[in-house]
Amino acid sequence: MALTVRRIPVRFAPQPSRIIARFYTPGEPDETKGVIQKILDLSEENCHQTLNQVLRDFSTRHRNITRIFEQHFQNVEALLPEMGVEPASLSLERKLLIGSFFTMEYAIEAAAFFNPSIVEDPDQSDLENGQKRVIVSFRATGEGHISSIVFRRGVIHSNNSINFEQVGSHVDAPEIVQRYVYDKRAFIKKLDEMGIRKDIVATVMDRLGDSFIYGELRASIEETLKDQDLSYSRQKVIESITWLADSHYEIAFSLDTSLSERVIFPVSYTESNGIEDARFVRFTEEEGSVAYYATYTAYNGYAVLPKLLKTEDFYHFEVQPIHGEFARNKGMALFPRRIKGKYAMLSRIDGTNNFVMFSDNVHVWQKVHKIQEPTFPWELIKVGNSGSPIETDRGWLIITHGVGPMRRYSLAAILLDLDDPTRVIARTREPILVPAEEERDGYVPNVVYSCGSIIHGDELIIAYGISDYASTFAAIKLEELFDELLNDA
Repeated sequence: MALTVRRIPVRFAPQPSRIIARFYTPGEPDETKGVIQKILDLSEENCHQTLNQVLRDFSTRHRNITRIFEQHFQNVEALLPEMGVEPASLSLERKLLIGSFFTMEYAIEAAAFFNPSIVEDPDQSDLENGQKRVIVSFRATGEGHISSIVFRRGVIHSNNSINFEQVGSHVDAPEIVQRYVYDKRAFIKKLDEMGIRKDIVATVMDRLGDSFIYGELRASIEETLKDQDLSYSRQKVIESITWLADSHYEIAFSLDTSLSERVIFPVSYTESNGIEDARFVRFTEEEGSVAYYATYTAYNGYAVLPKLLKTEDFYHFEVQPIHGEFARNKGMALFPRRIKGKYAMLSRIDGTNNFVMFSDNVHVWQKVHKIQEPTFPWELIKVGNSGSPIETDRGWLIITHGVGPMRRYSLAAILLDLDDPTRVIARTREPILVPAEEERDGYVPNVVYSCGSIIHGDELIIAYGISDYASTFAAIKLEELFDELLNDA
């Protein structure tokens, strides 16, 4: 039978007015020094007037723009001694002016606002019966196709209509806290998994203790570069060591930001070309504690690195790469609880089929089981998950996507056994959601794609992206969906 799909009349589209102030450099160090020298040559009066004009033009567009200028001055401060200038000799105004020249506005969602994920908000206070507060994450894309994670907060009502809070007036990047302590053995093993095995690894790592911090690693790398004239391949190994270290970090947002003002913008080199398709899940540990995890893909323009983000309050986030033989490729999604004492994760390690992985450690994945292959014409190119599994009394409900003729993406569903999710109970033979005629045009035509769904009342609410451009929601009666699944089994 044909499923009844109810489109919810809420749509999110790109907004070029959503901007952050990010660090900018005009080119090589000599060019940067040239700009700095011109600023140093300005008179005190000219410096004062120029900074005041910048503040008049931009202070209303950003929260605490002078703090940003200070941070960006610090990014180039190390060049000053090379120019014969002591940084402490400069006035605060001149430092801020230098910082402003190495700052640019970036419209984080000017190109696309898509691939949403939806979870229950940690705060469920002050709601009426039948309401649920939710957090929706999106992949926002701006100039150069650089993607970041942004959020909106809304309330699902008893009739499954959705209202969202008014968007905040500013957009804030977080304070970046690089305080991670690395385990040497695990770090070397991850390099080995990445295929990085040259002897230069030992040269760098032998200087470090069994555990080390980022600064100690950077110091060891500097010593190694001083002692050796490195070949091109060894330079690439050094870059890869830094690449891996940069992928561990913590970020924290100011408490005076609203959720819609927080943006997780690429921080490390691994993410230089974007943070893609975060799949958030509300995870409950066996003793009852709750945390929110998101798996996402870090992309540097050449390679992908699967990563795991963790938060309890959506203010403070820990970010780490995912390790293990099968921690590769896109589209990983964590189950919302352990199964028989083990973490479980959906994945697509070969780029074509769906798998389930199990682990004792949420950051390390070594065991994998294939559960689904492309079977029907509308999915013959590849299948993948469209968000974390949802636990129901019938089994683990998973929204999947399939790619078929003309590279059209459709959404479908499978049902896995609660105790043994390697066993597929049922799968839909036809898509449950395909691009409607008005959804076919966008950055990538003919695509519906989701990173998460939620059950509310008697319906499944699917958050989905429209042709890699905008986002919306659809609702399907659960009983209809289960009838479709089990009749097709």
